[in-house]
Amino acid sequence: MVILSKQNPAVKELASLKEKKGRRERGTFLVEGGKMVSECVSCGMEIVRIALREEREQQIGWAQAYAPEVLLLGKDAFGAICDEKTPQGIAAEVKIPQSGLVSPTKSCLLLDGLSDPANVGAVVRTAAAAGYREIYLADCADPYSPKSVRASMSGIFYTKLMRGTREDILATLREVPLVAADMAGENIFSFVPPEKFCICIGNEGNGLSDIVRGSADFTVGIPMENMESLNAAVSAGILMYLLGHKKIERR
Repeated sequence: MVILSKQNPAVKELASLKEKKGRRERGTFLVEGGKMVSECVSCGMEIVRIALREEREQQIGWAQAYAPEVLLLGKDAFGAICDEKTPQGIAAEVKIPQSGLVSPTKSCLLLDGLSDPANVGAVVRTAAAAGYREIYLADCADPYSPKSVRASMSGIFYTKLMRGTREDILATLREVPLVAADMAGENIFSFVPPEKFCICIGNEGNGLSDIVRGSADFTVGIPMENMESLNAAVSAGILMYLLGHKKIERR
């Protein structure tokens, strides 16, 4: 049966995931698009249900193999649940992984007050690619918002996201050297990182909070010409790859 009405209870539940309140109440988030839904499945994420636009009816059998509930929606109903301007016709409701604060097994990231969900997603994407699998978030934009999930390009499935207060996160990282990103820090190209470390990236406009800056063991900066700063996600990417490469070179 094809669901046509935007007022259908299931459609309204899925549409609520575009908002933080809806995600919090249901404990789930929405993954949109064929590639991301496929990667979500292959990564073993817990899928609650899959929604298909009616012209994708031939995929019902595939969807039923991975989700306990599959919905077939009309064009308007499907458009109502999606955040993308041009939906691809498939979306999945996925359980938000529940993870308490635990010490990292390898070098990691601390995102301190990033407010742009697209930046959060971009950092997660780069972290997954660069091999930083553990990410701590303090007072950041919701990493499970549609914009952040989309910007992560499936990176959100390959990383462990841990949220908490700055104080609790710093307590968890007490045995890990903190490397703070700051324009006034030591030139990143001459800095020699410890074997294991945590890169700290601050808010887009205000930088690191006082408590994180004050807890840092090292402060590093990226040399620039003509510009005073770089986008937070770009800075994080440079630091992740450069410090990771230096660590490999030392071995």
